[in-house]
Amino acid sequence: MLPRPELLRGSRHPQLLEPLIASAETVLRTWQPQWTPFLGGALLEEAEACLGQLSELTLHSDGGYSGAERRRLLLQRREASQEPSQPAGELPKELAGELTGLEISGNFLFDPADADDLRQALWAAGAAAGDLGDVWRLGDRGGQAIVTSDLAQRLHGCQTNVRSVEVRLEARPLADLQLPALRNPKRLNTVEASLRLDAVASAGFGLSRARMAELIRQGEVRINWRSVSSPSKELAVGDRVQLAGRGELELEQMA
Repeated sequence: MLPRPELLRGSRHPQLLEPLIASAETVLRTWQPQWTPFLGGALLEEAEACLGQLSELTLHSDGGYSGAERRRLLLQRREASQEPSQPAGELPKELAGELTGLEISGNFLFDPADADDLRQALWAAGAAAGDLGDVWRLGDRGGQAIVTSDLAQRLHGCQTNVRSVEVRLEARPLADLQLPALRNPKRLNTVEASLRLDAVASAGFGLSRARMAELIRQGEVRINWRSVSSPSKELAVGDRVQLAGRGELELEQMA
């Protein structure tokens, strides 16, 4: 048995992390690899830090594309680990962990929807959170998502509603998806009058301060993966700010 109290010490998501520790115990006991469900960014980081302490275990994350925020972890015993990046056809079934794209097609010209609206509709159609990776919009035509192959098979051909818009769900190979643009890390130097969240995030993400304040109030911005709704929140060195669909910035130092 793994030392759960020690592994869970300081966790912000102990109830969500504990099942992942149980999966690690199963992998170590049976020598059979396991994929976790899709994990959000905050839980993923905690899981990698927690399970990464176990010398007998190896971890590999996959979200369907290199910039994915929601990802699954492949847990393997170190002595029996295999490289999951080789062609899926050459891997044991339990390692392949196949992911598929899902097209969400509809006319959103008169009732625009965001990624959260699309995600809510997929949940209503029967998707579990652990089967659902990143979801993104495609203008007024709908959106796309990365899902497990089992979920794609269940939802393929289904019709449902996103807000007032009827949409059709269709499975798509990952290669056919119009993936979100990858953002290369870059370091910015900026002079701001304060360390308010709206001021720093506005400079870091290249949006107007008014627009950034609006996004913060709408709950689109997080600090260290925690939701925040106050544009005047003061940041400190080391804080990481996440904006849905635009990535993350980290405050490295102050003059």
